[in-house]
This record gives sequence, C-alpha cells and structure tokens, in this order.
Amino acid sequence: MKVLLFLLAFGSMSACEAKPIDISKEENMQEKDIIHFVKKNDITAVQSALNSGTDVNTKDKKGRSLLLIATINKQSEMAKLLVSYKANVNLQDDQLDSPFLYAGASGQTELVKLYLENGVRFDLFNRYNGTALIPACERGHVETVKVLVTTKGFPINHVNRLGWTALMEAIILGDGSKKYQEIIQILKDNGADLTIPDHSGKTPLQHAESSGFKEIAQILKS
Repeated sequence: MKVLLFLLAFGSMSACEAKPIDISKEENMQEKDIIHFVKKNDITAVQSALNSGTDVNTKDKKGRSLLLIATINKQSEMAKLLVSYKANVNLQDDQLDSPFLYAGASGQTELVKLYLENGVRFDLFNRYNGTALIPACERGHVETVKVLVTTKGFPINHVNRLGWTALMEAIILGDGSKKYQEIIQILKDNGADLTIPDHSGKTPLQHAESSGFKEIAQILKS
C-alpha cells in the first residue's frame, strides 16, 4: 500500500514537473503581438504591452524595430509614443535602414526633428553608405534638407559608396526644377563643398552643365 502511494505521489510530481512554463515562448508571443499592434497603429494596445514589460526595441523577422515600422508606415503618433518609452532611433534592420535614416529619406521632417532630439548618431549609414541627407536631397525634400544641414555636427559633405555627396546626388538624380535649385542653394549657404568630384573626377558644376541645369550651374558659379 505504501509503495502504491509513493508511486502515485511520484507520478503526480513528475506530471507537474513535465509542464514547465515556457518563458521564451511567452516572450515570443508578446513580441509578435506588439509588432502586430504597431502595424495596425493601435496605440492603446501598444502602450498596454509596453507597460506590461514588452521590449520597446522588439524587432520583426526582417530586423525592423517597432520604431522603424512606425516610421515606414508614417505613423507619427505611434513613433512619438515609442520614443517616449526610450525606443532606439538608431537601430538598423537587415537592409541597414534605421528610423532616423528612413525618416530623412522619406521626407518626414517632424520625425527627423524628433529623432534628432533623442540620440541620433551621425556615424551610421544606409546600405549605400549614405547619410539621411543624401536621399533627402535626391528626392527633393526641401524642409528635411533645411533641418539636417542646420544641425550642428551633421556631415554635409559625406561621400557615399557611389562617390556622391548630397550636393552631387541632388544634381545627378534630380530634375533641375525649383525645389532642386532651392536645395543646392541651401547646401551652398550652409557650407557644402561645391568642388568634391565623383569617382570619375567630374565636378558638381560639370554635371549640372552637362544636364542642362542652367540655374543650378549659376548657383554653383556665383
């Protein structure tokens, strides 16, 4: 009888010990949930998850942080919430995009300002080894360019993997229209080097002239 009771007790204990709480699985579920909530722009659910201890720097399968996802989706209020919980504005995904770099490239000036106030690093670059300013110039985001070039310590003359500065990219990939003329003027007024050539030795002025951008050429010469 005693042996039977011992076996029953041991079996009961073994059954309990065979079902430990899988903490990692629970954490994974929390991460999946908050990623889903961010993508759905559900601010209330995201805030609740963060208050419950979910990591604000959680990443998805592509290495995109919650803040980068919000930035890509142009969810400014979500981004503000995440930053208020100390989200890292510099975390890069598998393609080397970060919240700050993406905000600059997409012309989200409000977020660029927010991220600049929250620990942006200027020594992190995108997959073309470029800054936030270079694609902002290429795409004609005038207001974003103004903010970046007037930020103390920002590397205005950084040269990317293609051998182009922000000034060069605005000329080569721009269309010479008024917004690009304004960008060239802004860069010039804020100390951009107008003489840095590309890998072939061609200068910004030579590119402007060969593209028929007379107004830009005049800005560079004056």
